[in-house]
Amino acid sequence: MDEREFFYEFGKTLYKIDGFYAEYAKKSKVKENLLWILYALNDGKSHSQKEICDGWDLPRTTVNTIVKELEASKYVELSQIKGEKRELELSLTKSGKLYAEELLKGLYEIEKLAYNAINASEVLRAMQNVLENLYKCEKELIK
Repeated sequence: MDEREFFYEFGKTLYKIDGFYAEYAKKSKVKENLLWILYALNDGKSHSQKEICDGWDLPRTTVNTIVKELEASKYVELSQIKGEKRELELSLTKSGKLYAEELLKGLYEIEKLAYNAINASEVLRAMQNVLENLYKCEKELIK
């Protein structure tokens, strides 16, 4: 396999994985970006909208719109981040945690089974290595 075949298959696989999550959202009758935002917030920590946008590569306007919807539904609380003027901290409310857990329960179970079938740290390390090398090589070519 040469580099073109590798990245062709790699790209197809990435898009199929993304498609799996999109299909899960569709079956759950929610927007895919809502699924990802709840996934991000359901780690028990508070996050800023910027963190979610940067970490999940989601458009700022999309995140803002969904956060407003979640806030209106009383699923998310917004609070000022100490020392920040514009950035707000997001955290799930009690009802938001219940909503996220219910929505993500089946997905977490699927992920658990898939995780147990692979060498997760090796797969993750390899994917991170590919990403780092893509950026490194891009910088070298642009010099």
